[in-house]
Amino acid sequence: RGGMCTLLAFVDDATSRLMLLRFVASESAFDYFRATRSYLETHGKPVALYSDKHGVFRVNNKDAVGGDGITQFGRALSELNIDIICANSPQAKGRVERAFGTLQDRLVKELRLAGISTIAAANAWLPGFITDHNARFGRDPANAKDLHRPLSAADDLDEVLAWREERTVTQNLTLHYDRMMLLLDPTPLARGLVRKKVEVVNYPDGRFAVQFNGTTLGFKLFDKIQTVQPGAIVDNKRLSAVLEQVKA
Repeated sequence: RGGMCTLLAFVDDATSRLMLLRFVASESAFDYFRATRSYLETHGKPVALYSDKHGVFRVNNKDAVGGDGITQFGRALSELNIDIICANSPQAKGRVERAFGTLQDRLVKELRLAGISTIAAANAWLPGFITDHNARFGRDPANAKDLHRPLSAADDLDEVLAWREERTVTQNLTLHYDRMMLLLDPTPLARGLVRKKVEVVNYPDGRFAVQFNGTTLGFKLFDKIQTVQPGAIVDNKRLSAVLEQVKA
């Protein structure tokens, strides 16, 4: 009844309780950033996350010629002092795979009974389902001590849970990122960065910034791929004007 989507799940290994469920359009790094932030703000920092070998969690290209062998998500967890363990098989993940076995049957039926067919409605409905599920299937831990660590003032989730890539500043104070050209404001700091590396930071909410050693640099954006809006062409009835727009 709705488009294809993905369910992200965090399960407590000690109790089999569902800690977080979130429906997303695809299994991307940015969706994991958003889901992980929600988890951390609710429960604190776990000792480790146990995952499969999806490309979000580890670099699977053995012939990679660049990078430091760590993914963006792995870098974020490292900055938060959270270990990441990649299982060798789905079965090795144990509890989360058994949870998915239950959810792929029970959750689909519950969503149908609730008349839900959109991601937004499903995510709003999930907290009640998690509470009911944990009451039925959760187990008492062998050790009652909660090893989650509270977030500290040094844990800046806005900056940590973001996509970061290095770029080199040209003589003209420009740099290229994602088919765009960024023109740095000609400040004394920026002029001293010619041929040096800066970081382009892409945030999950769509914002992005340019930083050098944590200092944000002002810039202007130039999109090298100028797109023509179909609606603008449809509304324009004169062919000559359309040709001028396409030429531009």
